[in-house]
Amino acid sequence: MNRPLVGAIAVVCHLDRVILVQRRNPPSAGMWGFPGGHVELGETALAAAARELLEETGVTAHPLEYLTNIDVILRDDKGRIERQYLLVAVLCEYQEGTPHPADDALQARWLAVEDLESCGLPLLDQVAEVARLAQARMQNR
Repeated sequence: MNRPLVGAIAVVCHLDRVILVQRRNPPSAGMWGFPGGHVELGETALAAAARELLEETGVTAHPLEYLTNIDVILRDDKGRIERQYLLVAVLCEYQEGTPHPADDALQARWLAVEDLESCGLPLLDQVAEVARLAQARMQNR
């Protein structure tokens, strides 16, 4: 593909915890990050985040607002770009459900925002930073 793909991630912050999933499939297999995936044609990033959250974890949340964007550029050993994604982080308000892995997630769980950097899990880039941003935004609501 010769252009970036657009994805949406659901950042659900509730009681100073966030939902993270362990990815099943490449390019981030085994890594932990926010539930998310591709934005479908005709779908908003807000709707895509809520849909992907439900598909990957069984949790329902209401998308509140765009939180930030994350550029992901994956390169091969020679430095050539293999894939590029623009991930739209969507702040979501928890409604119901207990996270359980489904779709392309190996594991799904709530994690305390303050413990993300010391939890020992292999986190995708910017997970802790985005979680802190979501926590601050929710505290100011």
